[in-house]
Amino acid sequence: MLADSEFRFLNETRALDACGWDDAAASKLWRYNLHYFDDLNAFNAPKRADWHRVLIKRWIVENPPFVGSGWEPYPTSLRIVNWVKWALATHVEIPVGFNESLALQARWLRNRLEHHLQGNHLFVNAKALLFAGLWFSHSEEGQEWIRTGERLLDKQIPEQFLEDGGQFERSPMYHALGLEDLLDLLNVCRAFGYWASTQVTKQLNEAALLDRIRRAFRFLSLMSFDDGRLGHFNDSAAGIAPDNAELVRYGRELKVLAEDAEHGQGEASLLSAPNSGYVRVSRGGIDAILDVAPIGPDYLPGHAHADTLSFEAYFRGHPLIVNSGTSEYGLGAERLRQRGTPAHSTVSVDGLDSSEVWSGFRVARRARPVNLRTREDAQEVVIECAHDGYMRLSGQPIHQRRWRFSSGGLEVSDQVDGGFDEAIAYYHLHPNVKVEMLNEGLYRLKCGGGALALRVQIGLAQLQDSSYHPEFGLVQANKMIAVRLVEGRAQVHFVPA
Repeated sequence: MLADSEFRFLNETRALDACGWDDAAASKLWRYNLHYFDDLNAFNAPKRADWHRVLIKRWIVENPPFVGSGWEPYPTSLRIVNWVKWALATHVEIPVGFNESLALQARWLRNRLEHHLQGNHLFVNAKALLFAGLWFSHSEEGQEWIRTGERLLDKQIPEQFLEDGGQFERSPMYHALGLEDLLDLLNVCRAFGYWASTQVTKQLNEAALLDRIRRAFRFLSLMSFDDGRLGHFNDSAAGIAPDNAELVRYGRELKVLAEDAEHGQGEASLLSAPNSGYVRVSRGGIDAILDVAPIGPDYLPGHAHADTLSFEAYFRGHPLIVNSGTSEYGLGAERLRQRGTPAHSTVSVDGLDSSEVWSGFRVARRARPVNLRTREDAQEVVIECAHDGYMRLSGQPIHQRRWRFSSGGLEVSDQVDGGFDEAIAYYHLHPNVKVEMLNEGLYRLKCGGGALALRVQIGLAQLQDSSYHPEFGLVQANKMIAVRLVEGRAQVHFVPA
């Protein structure tokens, strides 16, 4: 919130007085953000308390019940939570009509739970009903909202958070949002004395919730580079979820994490999240996150990309290899391109996607990782995996990839067995990486204060222009090296200079 009527979401600034609450010229996601009221609890929010109080009153007056984007279940859920958090934390007088509107929103939401969408939508529906129920716990209706929220969360928490701590949609961004949800649940239950006043359910038991949160923090660490940047796998972008430092601060305030606890991967050179399907390797100055995961739950692939066997890597603390990220939702061609395999650092066969992404949030036949093997000794770490995403083609090709980490750098080997016309391995370079072609198949990559040689040992390489999308609404030019497989094979070696 930049002024009393000016907002910047998704790298786009608009004035409420000019565009109103539901301007069709703004994207659906931008309009959703306008109705979330996240700024009520954002950094330095108390300095904008007068703006917030007026904005709440304005929303109540200018958004008649059940009309427009703001009344859809998802933004309604986030708004309920933000209003309750604000009312608990602020020293400003609650506006006239606040409680009446909040109750009406909860009543409306209770009858429009997003069972058809499941996932994070249903989770935040349940969270909002618990928040509203605790706020109105003196009433019979409030108690009914608590019971509904409890029933949903008791099922959704173990379903959506896997045993290794990862959120089941395999998106680091949605994992961070889900971790914030868990911290909020812990916070609100403590604030209202929930555990002292009600029969405890299995998942909302305080000890169980604390254990779940700590596992989620461990997974967040595995999926984050040392500068706090989340890996871009599936739908993931910066600036949507709270950043890692803010989540850690919140965890420490709630005594989930010790004040002096380090949040990082530690000294281990090989870490894995076996339920989620990601592997983290650090060796020879290269720190990489490898995607050997399913694209998400079979019944909920809406945030999936065709990124199987892709990876991202840092060199000596600076970003090197990336996936292209996510800059928009919706049904457009650019959304589809960003979800496709060539936008990721992996192999595309016959110009196709490893999983058949289509429309804005759909997937038909999808790749499944198989034959994962890991080996670690004093000299090297080797990760091997294959996937069956191209078995739908007439030649039934199988893509196999091997990452070999050692003191001599990183060697990536690809093999495609079966019938096909062409296969290309894409290596997308972070925009800060400066690349110079020394001769055919040999490139010099300047990354931060260091440099590497990229040697194409097998395959035919070509340097191409590409684009990188670290945030919604943001496009950055970058380079990629496309390596065409020769006789079904390619091998690239990243050697520190």
